Amino acid sequence: MSNKYLGYFTNGLVKENPTLRLVLGTCPTLAVTTAAINGLGMGVSATVVLVCSNLAISLLRNIIPDRVRIPAFITIIAGFVSVVQMLVKAFLPSIDKSLGIFLPLIVVNCIILARAEMFASKNTVLPSVLDGLGMGIGFTAVLTLMGAIREFFGAGSLFSLPITAELIDPMVIFLLPPGGFFVFGMLVAISNAIAKKQGQKPAVHIGCANCPSRGICGKNSCDSAEEVAVNE
Repeated sequence: MSNKYLGYFTNGLVKENPTLRLVLGTCPTLAVTTAAINGLGMGVSATVVLVCSNLAISLLRNIIPDRVRIPAFITIIAGFVSVVQMLVKAFLPSIDKSLGIFLPLIVVNCIILARAEMFASKNTVLPSVLDGLGMGIGFTAVLTLMGAIREFFGAGSLFSLPITAELIDPMVIFLLPPGGFFVFGMLVAISNAIAKKQGQKPAVHIGCANCPSRGICGKNSCDSAEEVAVNE
């Protein structure tokens, strides 16, 4: 694999990690990571949808009219989400129950729509698949790590296996929303510190500046939300 194609894959792992560097998909990140297995299940499901939708959109990029590209992308993504949801429901009912509404909500996950709009619709099949795979693995890794940390401290277990539950009282706050925000904030801080050491700006995108549909919703509505970079 050439360096160019390797770069498509590795971008989503660290440099442009969708969760820690681009701060996308934070809703499922905070909601489902009360256990490591939940984070892994959500991440793998999103990765499958991301790779398949990138592949399909890349193949159809010259056929889909520009005016309806966003509805078309959402329709394609929704089709793959439905397939993944049915497979999870059939073969992994416990994961389906744990993820709940967040599994079908992969349809509107900012990571998937953003990669469709910003990458797959502008590139050929192989780069699009590698981009989706890298972004998906990066997303999965962060969700699994967050789930592992919260489960370990909040329940004294890891992947449902007791570790410290019988030795010390678990800190249940890690399983509650404040614990999720705390762990997420610490991981983002660590990611920014590493990025700064590597000479990168620890950038955080907010508001319309981070929306994959920015180009179609009107200039004025996006002017008030700028890309923010934390520079010291």
